Amino acid sequence: MEHNELQLSISGMTCAACVASVDNVLSGLEGVVEVNVNLPLEKAVIRLSPMVSDGTARCIAAVERAGFGATELIPALTVRRQNEEAVVRQGRRVTLAFALSVPVFVLSMLVEDLGTIGPLDLRMVLAMLAALPVYAYVGAPFHRDAWMALRAGRANMDVLVHLGTTVAMGWSCLVTLAPVLSFLPAFVGQANHVFFDGAAFIIAFVMLGNHLEAKAKLRATDAIHGLMRLQPREAWVLDDEGNTTATPVESIPRATLVRVRPGDTVPLDGVVEDLTALVDESMMTGEAFPVRKQPGDEVNAGTVVLNAPLNVRTTTLVGDTRLANVIQLVEDAQMGQAPIQRLVDRIAAVFVPVVTLAAVGAAVFWALMAEALAPSSGMAPSEIAVMVLVSTLVIACPCALGLATPTALVVGTGRGARFGLLIKGIEALEQSHATAVMVFDKTGTITAGKPRVSHIELLEGDVEEVVCLASALEADATHPIAHAIHAAWTNLGYARPSVNDVTTLPGMGLVGEHNGAPVAVGSLALMETLLTVPEDLEERIAHRAKRGVTVVLVANGTRLLGWLELSDRVRETSEAAIKRLKMTGVRPIMLTGDREEVARTVADTVGIDHVVAGVKPDEKAEHVKRWQQEHGVVAMVGDGINDAAALSTANVGIAMGAGSQIALESADIVLVRDDLVDAVAALDLGRATMRRIRTNLAWAFVYNLIGLPLAMGLLFPWTGWLLPPAFAAAAMSLSSLSVVSNSLVLRTWKPVPMLRTGEI
Repeated sequence: MEHNELQLSISGMTCAACVASVDNVLSGLEGVVEVNVNLPLEKAVIRLSPMVSDGTARCIAAVERAGFGATELIPALTVRRQNEEAVVRQGRRVTLAFALSVPVFVLSMLVEDLGTIGPLDLRMVLAMLAALPVYAYVGAPFHRDAWMALRAGRANMDVLVHLGTTVAMGWSCLVTLAPVLSFLPAFVGQANHVFFDGAAFIIAFVMLGNHLEAKAKLRATDAIHGLMRLQPREAWVLDDEGNTTATPVESIPRATLVRVRPGDTVPLDGVVEDLTALVDESMMTGEAFPVRKQPGDEVNAGTVVLNAPLNVRTTTLVGDTRLANVIQLVEDAQMGQAPIQRLVDRIAAVFVPVVTLAAVGAAVFWALMAEALAPSSGMAPSEIAVMVLVSTLVIACPCALGLATPTALVVGTGRGARFGLLIKGIEALEQSHATAVMVFDKTGTITAGKPRVSHIELLEGDVEEVVCLASALEADATHPIAHAIHAAWTNLGYARPSVNDVTTLPGMGLVGEHNGAPVAVGSLALMETLLTVPEDLEERIAHRAKRGVTVVLVANGTRLLGWLELSDRVRETSEAAIKRLKMTGVRPIMLTGDREEVARTVADTVGIDHVVAGVKPDEKAEHVKRWQQEHGVVAMVGDGINDAAALSTANVGIAMGAGSQIALESADIVLVRDDLVDAVAALDLGRATMRRIRTNLAWAFVYNLIGLPLAMGLLFPWTGWLLPPAFAAAAMSLSSLSVVSNSLVLRTWKPVPMLRTGEI
């Protein structure tokens, strides 16, 4: 059953607990089948049952009731512009917070006595007056979002910051005003410690961390937004008189002739109609050198014409260009959730309530036990309890956990797109680092996939009959062998006969009817089912196959007319790719429907030791399943319809970009440049991304394992040291920033350059 897909822009998410909350409220709605929420992209993708008619309104209302903002999807570039403006405003708040927090720190910690103002301590009053704007104005977003979250029955980072700063400010204000508030308990007036500096610095440091984190998240999405900016808004349309008119690309139909001037970006996919120019395709493929385009060559939207104008006949609409498809693939990949992220989200959903209870428990413990465990601390039990409560609440914000996985995935998938690796499946990216076996199809994968007829062997027919019958049978086929046969027929210029009732026999060939007699083109196995073949035919074909050519036999009735020999060159970088693969510990296997002799010749050329040949399309997936059981994670690289099942079955399906549409849809990763070294690069990118995710998670968990016990006073009885609230806030902000910064290291990733030169 087809499901409707709804995309919403979500605002107000700050941590993994927020993501879990949005996910939960949407998943609980009737008719919602699946929910995917992404923190860095501030976006939710919801799959709805076809029976739901008011899904958008209900989903938006549910998200808003949970304390977040939700609208129908805003264009990504608009969201980025809004985020950039928000970062600027946030920067102003950070500046104000620190400008006031520093005097608060000086008054609270360094100045001993400024006298009194009536019954009140002037030093403490001034500290209170400086801290209140930080708490009330700069911290207003935290307090507002915290109350919205609590009303919705959830807890997140804002709740922890709000509780921590409110307790610190409330206690400190009461201690400061105790001389004029006679109703307060005696222990409040007797307290010597206030936490104005802690409350102010908590908000200042958390706001600074959020500010730096927001700037880093903008950098994390640079790749996808860079792709979006490649699409020009207007194109110069040529009329019959040669005049040009600036026209919005959304209004340009297919088959329109457009002029692309030097320095301009190609607006839509098309074919060069006339003129010649160098085109920079680096933003689409990562290819460093410009490519010369001449009449008949294809050009893609987003590429840049360098030295001369081109007249291009468009072949797509604006939403169907290769660039648009690339952007959609990258967005879909970045919206995906890896299994490791789902685990983190489940932890984060209960993290805040558990930490809140732990903080309250620790505060109560020290209020009751401080005199017994730390009698010489110089602080009253109530002061120790407040410090422990505030520090524990603040240091435990789960931002680092929530950002650990999605930021690395966003940067990794964007970086892959920059080098022509379109990652469609996040789970495949996660599994690629553990690949033990990589399975290769032969034709169009290891070889260029552009075979040509190199020889025609005649038995009982002539050249015209052999080529024309073969071309007639292959008339509707789209595989590379069919293209080679059609090219040979076109070059000869003969009339093609009419063939009826053509039937495809997978892995064997095609049969049909011509002038009342059966005709066939295909393998020796097919011919043996239709007619009697010469005794030495198997030996002769095997001898030819050892040269690396593919033999296609042609029959008419009971006559075996002869065969066509097709040769296909091995890709220049295939040998280097296989060598690199072996160096990384991955075992290469060739899986092909071609003859053993042909497959072995190609395998020996590139260095593959294990070959499985003569495999029918429906058998390829079974071989992949067997290798999964024997070796673990299996990657499959292919390009044809006959590879689709195997690509879907493999843990990591990789399709060559020029392959069949079915293969592209079945794969998890698409190689834009049709280069086998990119398949190796995809595994390398997967390993690099997973290293970042693991180090992010390790840092986030270790930070909490160390920070929480310190904040709760674990070392206090022996060292007399408690973690100050301001230090807790700084450590929390540093943890989130370190996770995002660690992910941004992926922006330096690039495929091994020597692979393309064949030096590896």
